[in-house]
Amino acid sequence: MTIKAKICGITDDDSARIAIDDSAGMLGFISFPKSPRHLDLDRMAQLIANATSYTAHVNKKTQCVSVVVDPDDALLEALMQKVRPDLIQLHGHESPERVRHIRARFGIPLIKAISVESRADVLAAAPYEDVVEHLLFDAKPPKDATLPGGVGARFDWTLMEGYPSSRPWLLAGGLTPWNVAEAVSQSKAKMVDVSSGVERAPGLKDAALISQFLKAVKEL
Repeated sequence: MTIKAKICGITDDDSARIAIDDSAGMLGFISFPKSPRHLDLDRMAQLIANATSYTAHVNKKTQCVSVVVDPDDALLEALMQKVRPDLIQLHGHESPERVRHIRARFGIPLIKAISVESRADVLAAAPYEDVVEHLLFDAKPPKDATLPGGVGARFDWTLMEGYPSSRPWLLAGGLTPWNVAEAVSQSKAKMVDVSSGVERAPGLKDAALISQFLKAVKEL
């Protein structure tokens, strides 16, 4: 089984190129001021343009994802006009109706993140399936957390086993090069997402850890 990996929270060209070279399926670029991985739209646009150009140069198929939290239409319009990602990831409390509006107005493929603590949280993703390209299941952050993800928290991966999704989905939350095999084994995920698990400090990607993670995924 081929597992697809997304490296999220990219903030520099070198990390993007390493991930592309090692066949990451997606790169995530975050616009959320509270995040240590936050990028303003000019910087995100430049990084995505550089990554897209490099992807074509080395004949890879890596997609670029803009990650936002409860965005208004003005931010989404700016993403579409200035940044031009392949997909937009909604990582807030966007309702199914809001996601449906975004898809209808902007017409771009979407990823909807779902915060998970219980099986009921997993099953609550069903109303999004007809309007997104992918679902992403992440650990529900601690109650005092200021970020909706990227905090290294994980959930019980067995909650995902047998999930009857009609859409491809990604497993996120606390993944590292050392536990991704166990996570895939327990969840039966075909796509995985990592951010803090390949960093040497919050917001600072580690080239060796990116390569280790993607190597571990290839070996599954």
